[in-house]
Amino acid sequence: MKKAEVPVLIQHLKEMYPDAHCELVHNNPFELLIAVVLSAQCTDKLVNEVTPGLFAKYPKPEDYLNVTQAEMEDAIRRIGLFRNKAKNILETCRRLFEEQGGQVPNDYEYLVSLPGVGRKTANVVLSTAFGVPAIAVDTHVDRLSHRLGLTKAENVLQTEHDLMKKLPKEEWTFTHHALILHGRRVCAARSPKCEICPLQSICDHYKKETKKAAKQTRKKAEV
Repeated sequence: MKKAEVPVLIQHLKEMYPDAHCELVHNNPFELLIAVVLSAQCTDKLVNEVTPGLFAKYPKPEDYLNVTQAEMEDAIRRIGLFRNKAKNILETCRRLFEEQGGQVPNDYEYLVSLPGVGRKTANVVLSTAFGVPAIAVDTHVDRLSHRLGLTKAENVLQTEHDLMKKLPKEEWTFTHHALILHGRRVCAARSPKCEICPLQSICDHYKKETKKAAKQTRKKAEV
């Protein structure tokens, strides 16, 4: 994607997803942190079905201090990788209570030191809960960034760095959420709906596929 096309991309995304935001239901930074940890390799829809009961029973980090591993597993059993996530959540809550007075800090380095919290989770919490410009690269963001031609990175860290270089800082958070929605609704992993996508004119993947199809048509015509 050419540098001049980046504003076009953002404009299209704003027209398609003007209210793009984190779809994990939460009321505070702590609930968001736990919800994002649970969302790894799991749909937001399922997480949103599980967390209301979880947060009603255990609303604060200190409420988890006497919860056993078995009890925690039972509370989130519908979530994928629930055993490991239960362990990570209990340890995270212990540390938040003992080290931060039960508060989730606006501190990237601290967040990524928590069990089960990687760059993506920390960036979601910082951007959504604290308004810090950040790009969280999940599978949707990584896939669309490659298809659009925003990166040729071989890992998500490099994808994040490339997006930070190419996108205006004030648009990082919005673009992250909009790309996720576009990945879910239009640019799916296996069957992207290129024929209805408003991003055709600036999408490297669409341009390549169009050229490939045209070449195959010419070959058939020559036979």
